[in-house]
Amino acid sequence: MPHEFGAWSLLPPLLAIFLAIVTRQVFVSLAAGIWVGYVVIEGSLLTGTMAALQAGVDVFADADNTRVILFSLLVGSLIALVQRSGGVEGFVNAAQQRGLITGRRRAGLLTMAVGACIFVESNMSCLVTGTVGRPIFDRLKMSREKLAYVCDSCSAPICILIPLNGWGAFILAQLTLLDVADPVPLLVGSLVFNFYAILTLALLVFLLATDSDFGPMKAAQQRVLETGEIHRPGATPLMADEIISLQADPGTPRRTFNFVLPVLVMIVMLPIGLAWTGITNLPDDRELNLWNALRSCSGSTAVYWAVFTATMFAWLLYRGQGILKLPELVSVSLQGASGMLPLAFLMVLAFAIGRLCGDEGLSTGSYVASLVNQDVASVWVVPLLFLIAGAIAFSTGTSWGTFAIMLAIAIPLSSQLDLHQPLVVAAVLGGGIFGDHCSPISDTTVVSSMAAATDHIDHVRTQLPYALCTGLTALVLYTLASLLL
Repeated sequence: MPHEFGAWSLLPPLLAIFLAIVTRQVFVSLAAGIWVGYVVIEGSLLTGTMAALQAGVDVFADADNTRVILFSLLVGSLIALVQRSGGVEGFVNAAQQRGLITGRRRAGLLTMAVGACIFVESNMSCLVTGTVGRPIFDRLKMSREKLAYVCDSCSAPICILIPLNGWGAFILAQLTLLDVADPVPLLVGSLVFNFYAILTLALLVFLLATDSDFGPMKAAQQRVLETGEIHRPGATPLMADEIISLQADPGTPRRTFNFVLPVLVMIVMLPIGLAWTGITNLPDDRELNLWNALRSCSGSTAVYWAVFTATMFAWLLYRGQGILKLPELVSVSLQGASGMLPLAFLMVLAFAIGRLCGDEGLSTGSYVASLVNQDVASVWVVPLLFLIAGAIAFSTGTSWGTFAIMLAIAIPLSSQLDLHQPLVVAAVLGGGIFGDHCSPISDTTVVSSMAAATDHIDHVRTQLPYALCTGLTALVLYTLASLLL
């Protein structure tokens, strides 16, 4: 029975988000939301508790979830290795000698440029941006919260505007399922109307170029400048300090290529992995071309392969130079992976609550989408689609799930009401990213906190005013565009 839980389907995600913001204990908050959700489904405290415990196990039934969790652990190993090799320190020293980070403005824009170049995968963009930016931001007394904001803003908005990646593949697949005649021109035509993504990048450039902030982010920056504390007192960074503080031995040369080469291997392996999985998974009835290969690829597999290959390459590179022997390679890798355990556990909880809110559980997104009223004046439909997509992504923590739900509603609606279809698609995609940016249970928000090694709720709290500012502006632009198109 569709929407059988009605408004009750909103309770678990909203409870988890509310508790996370109020208590700043994201693990307990997510667990509470999951427990309440299964109690609602089962109608019993006992069986609901048992179902909630099983939900953590069921996360690993999805191969994509398992690969993302393993990717998180491998990321810790790779970061620990490049830190221990002296490569990160060498990169920062070289950048400073060349005048690339002579001040906070240049440092911020350089870090953003690095993130923008990694448009093939959002989580990978966060990882590389954080690894490059963290020592630079620390050296120049720039807050970790600002770095997390840079990581988050350079991931999904860039990936959606340059859709030659898994994001574009997923959206094209959804448009094909909806029998759109020409999905590629429709997706490309929507890019110019993706106001939220464009405004997010524009605001980021402005804040970095002017070295300015407002709201909680300004307070975080003042804390670093006045006290030198990179974390708020009592904060719990998602990356353990023992990984970040790893240093090479005093006699080890600080070589830039010991950082750059493993990162390059990782970047090169990503499109190779996407191409390989796209070609091997291509249905027999589809022609082999770029867009069809993208529609068939596995982003989680490509990322997993890329990080694993980069980690193994780092082993060979550092062992070949005599920087680290085999026992040290093993111990440093395990130390790095162990430092990622809080993130891995958080990802399990995030996936579990996402599954709970999905169509196999409470159908939260479908219920919110059902609130669309087709009797609304056509001028308000596009802004309404943006808001509802944002609400779904905020409450479920997934932009991709939001795209799947809302495109299935928006495409037929645009035909019925004769709306500008690229604008409609852009509103759904932009709304999904908007809600995802605001949500503490979003995987990209979590990975951004990890990449910047900052407290997760501090990242959410400092980014939220920026996201709301751009979201409100995008809403106004969607309203104006509806009047003009």
